[in-house]
Amino acid sequence: MKPIEIIGGGLAGLSLGLALRRAGVPVTVSEAGSYPRHRVCGEFIAGLSVDTIERLGLGPVLHDAQLHHEVAWFIGGKLLRTQRLPAPARALSRHALDARLAAAFVQAGGRLLTDTRVPATGDRPGLVCTTGRRRADSPWIGLKIHALNLPLHRDLELHLGTDAYLGLTRVEDGRVNLCGLFRRRELSAKGPELILAYLRAAKLTVLAERLAAAQFDPASFSAVAAVAFDRRFPAADQLALGDAGAMIPPFTGNGMAMAFQGAELALNPLVLYAHGRAGWPATSTAIHTALKNHFRTRLAAAGFLHPFLLEPPRQRWLTRLAQTRLLPLRPLYSILH
Repeated sequence: MKPIEIIGGGLAGLSLGLALRRAGVPVTVSEAGSYPRHRVCGEFIAGLSVDTIERLGLGPVLHDAQLHHEVAWFIGGKLLRTQRLPAPARALSRHALDARLAAAFVQAGGRLLTDTRVPATGDRPGLVCTTGRRRADSPWIGLKIHALNLPLHRDLELHLGTDAYLGLTRVEDGRVNLCGLFRRRELSAKGPELILAYLRAAKLTVLAERLAAAQFDPASFSAVAAVAFDRRFPAADQLALGDAGAMIPPFTGNGMAMAFQGAELALNPLVLYAHGRAGWPATSTAIHTALKNHFRTRLAAAGFLHPFLLEPPRQRWLTRLAQTRLLPLRPLYSILH
């Protein structure tokens, strides 16, 4: 059977590797880092179906994920709207999730190479790139940290500020994940103080004061610079999944689900290739086409809506629509998921 090589051991790479091993395909996953680790991530999985979980064998990995039902939207410290999700979302830290996926992949007979950096270039047969977001010039920075036993108004809070937003959601062990997107500024603080400084700079002072008294886990602090949201899929001559394929703005809570859904879309074509029933060019093209068809609409919708969450003039339009009950949250959720 032809082997599959996956470069990048994040959600897309590990879940695809696990599913391929369950189908008997020989798989090697190369990961530049190691496990467990904290990553800048909302840790809120919206729009992931039970069918996808079963098909990828994710049930044991997600068995104790928090199930969330309600979202509270805030602008400048004031409650804008609460939203009941059409289906429960799952929340689990990347620290736990990535390590569990890696262990499950190895237990299933996969070959996992950690602390191994492999160039993801070309389109050699059997190569799948899941290396995370593509590098780009961008004025945005992502920051994340865990607070301990922090009370929340709803399962998920989303706070909109000037050129910034921050999400808060419960994960395992009494932790609350704080993850935000901010326009980069010259600030000298570090760790939790850096997040508080960015909140104050974004005029989210009410939230900053509330969090100033919270207890944080300093080891969970993560930052990533030059965050860009490129919805253009790479050329068909390179098979890329997850954020390496296209990255959706994080306010949707759909980035983690898209990583799993991309792995599901790639699974059958790769199994056929491994069994010698399809050539590599046809396999790569089929997966590339399936990804574009499946994600194109939600990526375009998220790209259109994203500025309304970051720019105060557009935020005022959101406020008016919410106050008059004209903000179509349920239809928007369906489009984005």
